[in-house]
Amino acid sequence: MRKNENIRVGISCGDINGIGIEIILKAFADKRMLEFCTPIIFASNKVVSIHKKELDLDTPIHGITAVNQAVNGKLNLVNVWKEDVAVVFGKASKMAGKYALLSIEAASDALKNDEIDVLVTAPINKDNTQSTNFNFPGQTEYLANKFGNDEPLMVLMTDELKLGLITAHIPISKVSSSITPELIKRKVNIFHKSLVEDFGVAKPKIAVLGLNPHCGDKGVMGNEDDEIVKPTITELQNEDKLVHGPYSADSFFGTKLYAKFDGVLAMYHDQGLAPFKALSFGRGVNFTAGISKIRTSPDHGTAYEIAGKSLAEVTSFKEALFTAIQIFKTRTEYLELVENRLV
Repeated sequence: MRKNENIRVGISCGDINGIGIEIILKAFADKRMLEFCTPIIFASNKVVSIHKKELDLDTPIHGITAVNQAVNGKLNLVNVWKEDVAVVFGKASKMAGKYALLSIEAASDALKNDEIDVLVTAPINKDNTQSTNFNFPGQTEYLANKFGNDEPLMVLMTDELKLGLITAHIPISKVSSSITPELIKRKVNIFHKSLVEDFGVAKPKIAVLGLNPHCGDKGVMGNEDDEIVKPTITELQNEDKLVHGPYSADSFFGTKLYAKFDGVLAMYHDQGLAPFKALSFGRGVNFTAGISKIRTSPDHGTAYEIAGKSLAEVTSFKEALFTAIQIFKTRTEYLELVENRLV
């Protein structure tokens, strides 16, 4: 961040036929939001104007041709493309995927070049975005590759719960064979580092969920928990890390045991995200830990079924924006503290 300037928040527009642009416009309809940051959307004036007209929104937009023209106190928009594009609300199309990719490419380039401080990504459709430039299961993996780090940690979070995934966007049939001591250690270490540097937790307490129902019931329903997970947790404890488990996922969430931990690691996508979204859908944040730059996004998708109807809730997007800003401040303070220790 440049001295004496607001934190510059880059925002990708997501699928132009979904609710991404709607939640951005609604969030900054409240001018007080501009006191927290300098927002910069990467999209198209023409497409945003279509959304404003259809949704009857009058959020002011300040059009610019380059990030360095952004003005504090305004919702800035870098015109990434100029051609006319048909917006068909609620429809998945390759055309919509093409422009979602142009937006995320421009925004992530700006982040990589330190033209913006953090990135908040609006939802995309992973299917229609696939191309030679985007051959990834999601934006998390795309951004990790962009910044030269092939091992991100997907973290879903609220004030009450930070939940990371040991395996994320892979088929359920491949989960068991993917769970190794090395993978568990790497994900725990990434999470531990992020909790310290990004959230200011001096000594993080991390829970690890079991792979099998009831953690295998001593081999009745699988041996992975006894043979892989438990010994790995013991090794991590011997490294002076406060790592506990494995815990049976059903009772862990049912009894709110998660409230006793700074972070929770689930073995696979739905094991973690199903209870997370049941507990906090619409106010959660997706944060990509383990990469050099800060990226967050709302906890929902394109919501085609309500696109263009002015029904989209803006809470999760606002939380994603505030979270990115707070992580940036906490990480900056941590790095300054470390540098001072070395002087």
